[in-house]
Parts: sequence; C-alpha cells; structure tokens
Amino acid sequence: MLTHSDPNPPLSNLQSSILNSQPPSANLPSIRAVLLDMDGVLYVGDRPLPGVQDFLDYLDATGRRWLCVTNNASKTPAMFTEKLATMGVHASPERIFSSAQATAMWLAEQIQTGQARPGKVIMLGMEGLRCALLDAGLELTDDPFDAAYAVVGAHFHVTYDDFADLTLAIRNGARFIGTNPDTSFPSERGLLPGTGSLLALLAAASEVEPLIIGKPNAAMFEEAMHLLHTQPAETIMVGDRYETDIAGAIKLGMPTAGVLTGITNETDFRAADPPPALIVPDLPALLDAFREADKMTS
Repeated sequence: MLTHSDPNPPLSNLQSSILNSQPPSANLPSIRAVLLDMDGVLYVGDRPLPGVQDFLDYLDATGRRWLCVTNNASKTPAMFTEKLATMGVHASPERIFSSAQATAMWLAEQIQTGQARPGKVIMLGMEGLRCALLDAGLELTDDPFDAAYAVVGAHFHVTYDDFADLTLAIRNGARFIGTNPDTSFPSERGLLPGTGSLLALLAAASEVEPLIIGKPNAAMFEEAMHLLHTQPAETIMVGDRYETDIAGAIKLGMPTAGVLTGITNETDFRAADPPPALIVPDLPALLDAFREADKMTS
C-alpha cells in the first residue's frame, strides 16, 4: 500500500489512497471480516454506487465474512435485501443488521435480565423498527399514557400528532430511546433530515435527552462482530460518516476505512482525531487496495 507525504493529494484511484499511521492500522491481508455501512457506501437514496457487487464477490472469494451494518432503522432486513436486489446487489436478510434490530434486542435484553422494568413501547418510526420491536417480543401501544418506553427511529412521513404523542409519553415518564444519532442522511436530492433531527425536536419538546443505541455506540459493533464470530483487530469498518461509522469502531480497536461517497469529505476525514486508517474515493478503490495487499502476501 502506498503512503503519501503530500498533506492533501487527490483521491482518484488506488495510487492516491491514503494510509495513515495512527493505530489501528488497516493491515488488509489480516482482515477476516468487513462491516459495511449502507447509505453513502453501497448506495445514495435509490442510486447504487459503483463496484458494490464486485467488492462483495471478492470478499466471498477470499473467504472473508461481511455484514451490512446500518443506522437506517426504516426498513426490515428483507426490505433492504429487496432494495439491493433492484441495484444488482445480492445480500440475504441475514447479511443485514440495522440500528432498529440493535435497539430492539438491547431493550428486550434489559427487560429480560431485570435491568429495566417490563412495559409497553410507543414508537415513532417505520416498518423496520416496528418489526424489530415485535420480533424481540416487545408489546407496542399507541397510548402515550400507557407506555414505559418511547423508541424513535427514522420516519419519512412524520406528523405533528406523532411528535405530540411521543412528547406526552416522555413527559409522562416513558424512557426515551433513539435508534441512532444521525442528523442527516444522503439522498439523490441532497442531505435530508435523519433520526437525530427527530430526536432533537423531541428532546426540546420533552426536556429529556434520549439514550441512543446505534452507531457509534459499542453495542452495535460488538453484536455485529458476534454475528460474524470475529475480533476487532481482524474486522474493518467501512463507512462514510466519521462520527458514527468510524469513531465508534476506532474506540473498539477496529481498523477503519472512510469512503468519500457519502457524508464526510476528505478534509474532514483527515482532520479527525484519529482519522480512519484508510481513506478511499469509493468501494472500487478499496477493492483495488485489498487485491494489491493480498498479492503482496501471496
């Protein structure tokens, strides 16, 4: 892998990929598993990004495990699989792990182990969150005064009444939980409001700050690695948003790769402390990096 003394080289191909010296380094031949964010890495809105299937095929061919780990709580794993299929990308529902699933699993475990009281959940979200909560054995309610928990995820058709019900529930004592902190997400139209924006409104209205489960919190990365049976040092996180995808993984000792197809730009990746071990324009460049590194060790 090439390194560069120029503090701001262009990023157009493998030769302009940036390998920083801060630990944990991206020792690509030692990588046994890859965690991939979705929005901004595999696609933007409904537009597929280049080279996704080629990258996944190479991981399969080299015996590397992989999992799509997304903060997007709007869809079920099966819905994500269908969306990827329309883009020519093959990923079974078992390859998808969302913040909706992580949140539902965490809450159910808290209740089952006696660390949280039993109770119903009022939710602000879409089918992905609803199914995850039900699959985890949690009971839903539409009554803000009958809820022990108020769980919030992405909602693309939110109304004032939705906000009013969640505010009433939180003010009535329901524990306020968010699936993820992302204030925006990329679309073909540009950056749109994300779950973090909904949480900010509810926090202002209820005067209560939410507990957030998804990236960058450790639980989501740890559960993903548990599903893949891998350890942090051998699992690379590939993401487009530093403060969630990259920062959370670095704290666990995972190598990271920042791609420039989504939220965080090259300048901000470089200025981060610490930066990703690897910064690449897109997945084709990361695939080239893997191929080159593997050839050097073969």
